[in-house]
Amino acid sequence: MSLGVTKTDIDNKTIKSKTMPKLKTKSGAKKRFALTGSGKIKRKNAYKSHILTKKETKQKRNLTTTSYVAKVDEKSVQRQLTIK
Repeated sequence: MSLGVTKTDIDNKTIKSKTMPKLKTKSGAKKRFALTGSGKIKRKNAYKSHILTKKETKQKRNLTTTSYVAKVDEKSVQRQLTIK
């Protein structure tokens, strides 16, 4: 009777370690960004949620439209969304 590690235990561990883990998207990024058909990343503008009485109507109107993520930040957002 052997109480040590068997060959099947060793084989199972090596098989599990060779498989890559699944990439998970950041849940915060999932809620904040959307991909367009052309591959750009859409985002909403900040400063539109509260303390709106101090802001001009024109500023609030301009903040309503969606914007695109800057080229500088695209790579990090794509990594969070697990794109490419």
